[in-house]
Amino acid sequence: MTLKLTSGFAALTAALLATAASAETELTVYTAVEAEDLTRYAAKFNEVHPDITINWVRDSTGVITAKLLAERDNPQADVVWGLAATSLLLLKSEGMLEPYAPEGVDKLSPNFVDKDNPPAWVGMDAWVAAVCFNTIEGDKLGLTAPTSWKDLTDPQYENHIIMPNPNSSGTGFLDVSSWLQMFGEEEGWAYMDALHNNIARYTHSGSAPCKLAASGEIPIGISFAFRGAKSKADGAPIDIIVPSEGVGWDMEATAIVAGTDSLEAAQKLVDFTVTEDAMRMYNVGYAVVAIPGIAQPVEHFPEGLTDAMIDNDFEFAANNRARILEEWQSRYDGKSDPQ
Repeated sequence: MTLKLTSGFAALTAALLATAASAETELTVYTAVEAEDLTRYAAKFNEVHPDITINWVRDSTGVITAKLLAERDNPQADVVWGLAATSLLLLKSEGMLEPYAPEGVDKLSPNFVDKDNPPAWVGMDAWVAAVCFNTIEGDKLGLTAPTSWKDLTDPQYENHIIMPNPNSSGTGFLDVSSWLQMFGEEEGWAYMDALHNNIARYTHSGSAPCKLAASGEIPIGISFAFRGAKSKADGAPIDIIVPSEGVGWDMEATAIVAGTDSLEAAQKLVDFTVTEDAMRMYNVGYAVVAIPGIAQPVEHFPEGLTDAMIDNDFEFAANNRARILEEWQSRYDGKSDPQ
C-alpha cells in the first residue's frame, strides 16, 4: 500500500511539474532600447503575461542588426522589441520577419505600421537627433553655441565634437542618412568631410556622445534628444540644440523573427507593444509615440523638436544602408573608438 501511494504521489508530482513547465514560456528578445529601461519594460509586460519570461539580448542598433543578419540561417531571437525601422525594413527584405497584425494595430498612426498586410513590423516611438552642448566647458574654451549642422564645421570646434559611428549606432546612421537626404549626396559627403576635421572620436553608442558632453569630457556631443533631456534632468549643464536645417529621426519598432518556436507567446508580446499602456511607458522618454493623442510633454525636451523632424525616407535609408556604411567606413573610421 505504501509503495502504491508513493508511486502515485511521484506520478502526481511529475504531472504537476510538467504542467508548470508548460505554463511558462521564455522569449529571447533582441533590442537596442536603452539598457536602463529594460527592467521597466519587462515588468510592465509581465503584469499582463506573468507566464512569459523575457531574456534580453541588448546592444547598439548596428550590432543587433548585424547579429540578426549573421544568424539568418539559424535564428536565435524570437522577437525584436525596439530596433530602428530602417533595420527592420532590411530584415524584412531578407525574409527574416514573421508578418503579424497585432490586436489594436488600427489605433497606430499609419506611418508607424509596415505597409504590407499583415505588417512585418509595427512602430513604438520615434527618437530624434539633437546636439548636446556643455555650456560650462563651452565657456571655458570660448566656444559659441552652434545653431545649425553646418556650424559644426567651424574650425573653433576642432577636436571638441564626438558623434556615434553609424556602423554600430542607429543614432549615427540616422544622422548620416538625414544629412544625405537634406544636403544631397555630393554635398552631404562634403559636409561630413568638413565635420570629420572637428571630430575628436566616434563612439559605438548613440547615447555616449551626450553622456560625455554632460560629464564635461567633451563640449559637444551629437546624440539624440531623449538622452539630452535625461542628462539635463539629472542636473547636467547642457543645452539641447535643434539644428536649424532639420533633424533626422527613426522609429523604434517591433517584429517577430521568422522561424520562432514560440509563435503564440511572441504574438502576445507584440500585442502588448502596441497597447496604450505600452505607449505611456515609451512616453517616459520619447515625445512621439505610435498612438496619436497619448504622448505628454517630456521634461527638458527642446521646443520645436517635432516640427524640425525631416520627412524621412525610410526606404532610401534601408535600401542604401550597406553602401552608405561602407563609404563612411572608408572615409572616417580612423577616429572610431576600439570595439
